[in-house]
Amino acid sequence: MIYCGIDWAERHHDVALVDDTGQLLAKRRIADDVSGYRLLLDLLAEYGDTEDEPIPVAIETSRGLLVASLRQGKRQVFAVNPMAAARYRDRHGVSRKKSDPGDALVLANILRTDMPMHRPLPDDSDLAKAIAVLARAQQDATWNRQQISNQLRSLLREYYPAALEAFAVWQNALCRPEARALLALAPTPAKAASLSRAQLRSALKRAGRIRGIDAEAERLREVFRGDFAHQPPLVEDALGKQMLALLRQLDAVCTAADELAEAAEASFRQHPDAEVLLSFPGLGPQTGARVLAEIGDDRTRFADARSLKAYAGSAPITRASGKKHHVGRRMIKNNRLHNAGYLWAFSSLQASPGANAHYRHRREVGDWHAQAQRHLFNRMLGQLFHCLKHKTLFDEHQAFPSSLAVAA
Repeated sequence: MIYCGIDWAERHHDVALVDDTGQLLAKRRIADDVSGYRLLLDLLAEYGDTEDEPIPVAIETSRGLLVASLRQGKRQVFAVNPMAAARYRDRHGVSRKKSDPGDALVLANILRTDMPMHRPLPDDSDLAKAIAVLARAQQDATWNRQQISNQLRSLLREYYPAALEAFAVWQNALCRPEARALLALAPTPAKAASLSRAQLRSALKRAGRIRGIDAEAERLREVFRGDFAHQPPLVEDALGKQMLALLRQLDAVCTAADELAEAAEASFRQHPDAEVLLSFPGLGPQTGARVLAEIGDDRTRFADARSLKAYAGSAPITRASGKKHHVGRRMIKNNRLHNAGYLWAFSSLQASPGANAHYRHRREVGDWHAQAQRHLFNRMLGQLFHCLKHKTLFDEHQAFPSSLAVAA
């Protein structure tokens, strides 16, 4: 067997090939372009790489054009965590020396000694990979939107409490189009107090509001003209300009999140597994796309439901040494899947009587809210693994038979 290790960098990559005995057969530095990729494939072919028996490759990233070119055919590509590679580096010396060619050799030796202990990149379909790109981008846009919204809210508290009070009755307050339109029209409390009813109605209509415009305009006018503390005029104008800069960022990220959500939902509904995922209570198109993006559609990726639960971070982990025995939550997990699972479990409480009864039971035995949610997510992940494996839809009576009896 020949094993290949690649130390990835932005402009170039170092390649090392070793045999079963650990002997270094070849090392090469390639550029990050088409000619470099061809040079790498020629080097692998020189040492026996064929379409039926490709040489396995270890690399510290799972994305990029280099990984995409290597994954063509039956080749196994192993994405080794850089922290794990650093631990392996200490096995060959205690001087803590480090070099790019040396890291490539370490990665090749990881496959030579411990390849069964590492998981190759899953063989997902192109549609599943596209859904993963869109769902992760939409999730990032959602997190960025919340972060900028929090910054804007913190800034408004310093000089514009009337805006916070006016938008408090709306869900998603500052992220709503009406709130952004009004802030753009009146960036300071003085300008907001001078707005007429007609200007407020026009702003609400531009934001897309259809019903209750007159009543809402009257309510906003009363709030903006209320008695609030004020900053000095010059300071207030400066803070208004700062707020407008944040508002432009919020507008952009809100638009991006909405467009990415539509694209992710459209791609998700085309996938064969979408019907199974949407049959589960609490899983909508966006959350379902996020779950599918992280677990993929390669049915051989997880050997059993326990592997999937450990990957999602819902299964507990045991630390035992001597007389010490501790069972706690997992810190190393797929954070994106774990976040989607929390939303899934929380939404299922209203959509599934069995899930709600299971959650209530966990709270009664002493679990905190997050613990009960994680326990419910862990159980539903096992059900999802079964349904995807056997191509069956979710059945409430089979999923929570005892819980339904208690609820009745």
